[in-house]
Amino acid sequence: MASSTIAGFLFPTSSFPPNQPQKCSLPRNLKQYHTGRVRCKATDDDHGLNRRNMLVPLGAGVLYGAAGLTNPFAFALPVGPDLTKCGPSEKPDGSTIECCPPTTTSILDFKLPDPGPLRTRLAAQDLAKDPIHLAKYKKAIELMRALPHDDPRSLAQQAEVHCSYCNNGYPQVGYPNLKMQVHSCWLFFPFHRWYLYFYEKIMGELIGDPTFALPFWNWDAPAGMCIPEIFTDPTSSLYDQYRNAKHQPPKLLDLNFSGTDDEVDDATRIKENLTTMYQQMVSKAKSHRLFYGTPYSAGDHLIPGEGNLELIPHDNIHFWTGDPKQAHREDMGTFYSAGRDPLFYAHHSNVDRMWSIYKSKLGGTDIEKTDWLDTEFLFYDQKKNLVRVKVRDSLDTTKLGYVYDDKVEIPWLTSKPTARKSSNKRKPTVSFADLTTKFSLTDTISVEVKRPSRTKRTMAEKAAQDEVLVIKGIEFAGNETVKFDVYVNDDAESLAGKDKSEFVGSFIDLPHKEKKDIKKNLMLSITQLLEELDAETDSSVVVTLVPKVGKGTITIGGFSIELINTT
Repeated sequence: MASSTIAGFLFPTSSFPPNQPQKCSLPRNLKQYHTGRVRCKATDDDHGLNRRNMLVPLGAGVLYGAAGLTNPFAFALPVGPDLTKCGPSEKPDGSTIECCPPTTTSILDFKLPDPGPLRTRLAAQDLAKDPIHLAKYKKAIELMRALPHDDPRSLAQQAEVHCSYCNNGYPQVGYPNLKMQVHSCWLFFPFHRWYLYFYEKIMGELIGDPTFALPFWNWDAPAGMCIPEIFTDPTSSLYDQYRNAKHQPPKLLDLNFSGTDDEVDDATRIKENLTTMYQQMVSKAKSHRLFYGTPYSAGDHLIPGEGNLELIPHDNIHFWTGDPKQAHREDMGTFYSAGRDPLFYAHHSNVDRMWSIYKSKLGGTDIEKTDWLDTEFLFYDQKKNLVRVKVRDSLDTTKLGYVYDDKVEIPWLTSKPTARKSSNKRKPTVSFADLTTKFSLTDTISVEVKRPSRTKRTMAEKAAQDEVLVIKGIEFAGNETVKFDVYVNDDAESLAGKDKSEFVGSFIDLPHKEKKDIKKNLMLSITQLLEELDAETDSSVVVTLVPKVGKGTITIGGFSIELINTT
C-alpha cells in the first residue's frame, strides 16, 4: 500500500479521500478535517449539552488540528483519548499523579489473532489444584514487577493505564477541555476487556507461554466469596499489602458492603450475595442502558449513570477490598491505585465473565450504535507496540482467543428474591409537592412516586419497555465514597433484608477525583419487583433511601418512574 509522510509520521495514502475535504461547523479548536467520510451532527442531550459538532471515522485516517498539523493519535469517533495531551491524573485529595504512558510515534491497528487453541480462564481458587498454572501466574507477575518503570509492560505501567483512563489523564481528541472517562458509561465493559486482553498477553510473553490465561475471582458463587488464598501469601508476587486486614479469608465477601461489616451468619451472607447477583444480572438488566450504562459520545460531558453491574457488585468489591487505613482505601478502593493490586485483574476478569454470561445465558445483546462500536482505545501490547483497538472487535471472546471455564457453577441464575409484602407500608416522610427542595443524604427519607400507568401490562409490553425508577440529581464530592440503599414499599418499622424483593438496589460511587461536586443519576428496573409485590395496578410506590456512607444531597423532584425501551 502506498503511503504519505506528514509531520514526520507515515500514513497510508488510502486514508485520504479522492475528493475535496468536506466542511462542517467545527469546534473552534478544529479548523479542518480530512477523512473518507464525514458526518455532521449537532443535537442536545438530556442535559442541554451540545454532544458534538462532527463525527469523523478514522480507521487509518488522520485528523488535522487547529494549527494544520496532523495528530498521529487521532481517533475514530465517537470518543477517544488524546495521548499527545496526556497530563497529570487527579487524586481524591486534590493533588495529581503522573500516569501517562511512554511516548511513541508509531501506532498499529489491531488485527484479530489467527484461530488456534483457546485460552481458558479458570477460577482463581481452583489454581491451587493446578500448581503448574499457578507457578506461571506468579512468575509472570514477578517479571512484570521487575521491569523498569518506563517499560509499558511493567506492572507499574499497567496500573497507570487505569489511572490515566479513569482519573482524567486524557482529554478527548478534538475537545481539549473535556476529559475522557471509561467508567459511569457504556465503555465500562469493552474498555476493561481490552485492558485485560493485553495484560494477559504480556504475561504470556514474559513467561514464554502464549497459551497462558488470566484467572478470574468468581465472587458470584459461594466457592469464590472470599479473597482467593493465592493472593494472600505475603511472600508471593500476587500479594498486595494495601487490602482490608479484616477481609482476609475465610471472611465472606459482602456484595452490598456499606463500609462496616454487619453481623450475619455465613448462610445468610451467601443467600444475600446470590440474590444480589440475580437482581443485578437478571431482573434489573432488562435494557442496554441498565446493563451497559449511559451512552457516551465525542464531545459529551460524561452523562452520569453506570450500568447495574458496574455499581453493584463491581464498585462494592473495590470498596470492600481496599485498605480502610489508607486515605482513600488504596489500593483497590480508589481508581488511581486499583491496578497496583494483582487482585484487581482477577476481579475484572470476573466482571468480563459477567458480560459473557449476560449474552450466553440471559439473552443479552450487544449495542448496535456505531458511537459504541467504533469507539477506540490505545494499549501497549506484549511486544511494546502501541495498538489501536475498536469496541466492535471485543464482542466475541473466542475471536480474541479465550473463553471462561464453563464447569464453574452459576447458582445465582435461580436465586430469585422473595417479597414479604408488608401490610405496614412505610409512609412518605417528605412532600413530593416540594419539587425543588434538596435533602441531605444523611437521614432516611421516603418519597411517594407516581407510576406512569395503573394498567397491568402484558408480557410483550414488558419485553418492549422496562418500568424504571429514576433518581436524578444525586450530588456529592468526587473525593469521597458515597452509598445509599433503595427500598420500595417496605415495612415502616424494620427494613427488609438484602435477599428480599423490597430491597431494590443501591447507589455507590468511589473516590476518583479531586473535591469537586459531582451530579449523577440512578436507574433501577422495578418491572419484576412490581409483580412480586402485587403492585402492578397501584398508582404509586413509596421509595425509601437509606444513607450508608458519605454525604451528599438529592432533589426530591428528581424521583420519577418511566417506561424505557429495552434495547
